[in-house]
Amino acid sequence: MPWPSSLIVAFIEANRDEFGVEPICAALQVAPSTYYAARRRQIAPSARAVRDVVMTQLLMALWVANRKVYGADKLWKAARRAGHDIGRDQVARLMRTAGMVGVTRRRKVFTTRADPDATRADDLVNRAFKAERPDALWVTDLTYVPTRSGMAYVCFIVDAFSRRIVGWRVAANMRTDMVLDALEMARRSRGGRRLVGLVAHSDAGSQFTSVRFTERLAEIGARPSIGTVADSYDNALAETTNGLYKAECVYGPDANGWDDVEHLELATLGWVHWFNETRLHGYCGDVPPAEFEAAFYAAQHTDHPVVGIQ
Repeated sequence: MPWPSSLIVAFIEANRDEFGVEPICAALQVAPSTYYAARRRQIAPSARAVRDVVMTQLLMALWVANRKVYGADKLWKAARRAGHDIGRDQVARLMRTAGMVGVTRRRKVFTTRADPDATRADDLVNRAFKAERPDALWVTDLTYVPTRSGMAYVCFIVDAFSRRIVGWRVAANMRTDMVLDALEMARRSRGGRRLVGLVAHSDAGSQFTSVRFTERLAEIGARPSIGTVADSYDNALAETTNGLYKAECVYGPDANGWDDVEHLELATLGWVHWFNETRLHGYCGDVPPAEFEAAFYAAQHTDHPVVGIQ
């Protein structure tokens, strides 16, 4: 016989002194032994039930700490990384029970505005968004975010080796100055030195084909590379970063719209720090980009290869 529902158990418990357990069970067509077994389970829950309660609390803490964006796969990996012995299916089950849901990426909205008179650099990447070391290939793109005070524009610069965001800028316009600011942040985050051999890849937006941007790249030792206008595959890595930003920050679980550029900028600062330092990245073998880079540099001082470096 199936276990009686908690309501039936509660009803029997509330009326047992007046009518007795056996008569009530007979009227409800529930075996007394089934009631007693269910009652024992309430008083002394099983080891699995106790473990579920503990693991749900741990998973909830990890989920909240990671901006409530992880789905079952990422949360399982985070739990394993934190030292908890738990299976992926168990994580999925406990997430469903507790109402924890990961975010999904939204569709891409193109912001490319090409300058038909600008000279475009060659495509040096050809959709191969991989690098053997940091600062060999950066990719960049623009996206926009509506705020209550008008449109905000966001530029990210991503290192293809580790997927780390090395520079970014939020502004009320998408003029060349804002991408130059992002480029300067990227240069300073890499020690302020010349980056000879670096390829900086973008789409054919007017900001990236401007004389000022290409001249600044030359000054820091980098070469420009430009893909096809509005072709997401030719700048797929930058598109992916924009998509994660929209899903996890702009329209994330705790987002409630943005007042203005400053409001969005502060939220972006927190998201970028989490993305670089904490967020598990599948390309990096499910470690954060900063840790992936640290492992690469540590390997330069040893004769042994580092597991997980691609």
